[in-house]
Amino acid sequence: MNNKPLHINAEKDSIADIVLMPGDPLRAKYIAENFLEDAKEVCNLRNMLGFTGLYKGHRVTVMGHGMGIPSIGIYVYELFKFYDVKRIIRIGTCGATKENISVPDLILGTSSYTESSFALEFGGVEEHIAYPSNNLNNTILNVADDLELNIHAGDILTMEIFGPYGDGEGVLNRVPSELNIVAEEMESFALFYLGNLFKKEVACILTVVDSKFSNVVLSTEEREKHLNDMIKLGLESIIK
Repeated sequence: MNNKPLHINAEKDSIADIVLMPGDPLRAKYIAENFLEDAKEVCNLRNMLGFTGLYKGHRVTVMGHGMGIPSIGIYVYELFKFYDVKRIIRIGTCGATKENISVPDLILGTSSYTESSFALEFGGVEEHIAYPSNNLNNTILNVADDLELNIHAGDILTMEIFGPYGDGEGVLNRVPSELNIVAEEMESFALFYLGNLFKKEVACILTVVDSKFSNVVLSTEEREKHLNDMIKLGLESIIK
């Protein structure tokens, strides 16, 4: 087993113990430049950018995690294993699977279901449902209320492909009947699974950017505003 990270080239003390993770490393750069004070780039291996700075006096790291279960799995594992990170909130985008959820609503994941073999290959167990931290989810809901942001809480489907490119409907039809899938994305299962494995706090906040029930397409300005709402919710929650 390696005793040092292979995919994050940051010094150990340069990563804060609370981390906000968008998928896009350039979004991490945007957050650092627009929301943090005294932000400094702390990692850039493979252009997966990470920055550490202050948000309302609290030391926070923002770092990209890439696309898909394998990518986020690598970065979250190394953050927990080698950097003693205590709390991670993923902020990302998703597609809505319910007619009552619209573009650009916010969603908080209460579980993640996947058909992936991630848990089997990682830990030798057949697990396909993983859960976030109740305490952190409750904090996010309370902060959303304080910020007067409407947020839907529900089960998420984590796909191994970009939904519109494959048989997303077929996957949805195979989801266990006790789950109420409200959105699909590609990463949260790995985050939740690793959070439980390492006994860390994890959560996932998503902005709906497409829906099969709607033809709404956000302008660049609208998209930025609503992503900013999600970023602020993530930052305000992670420092509590």
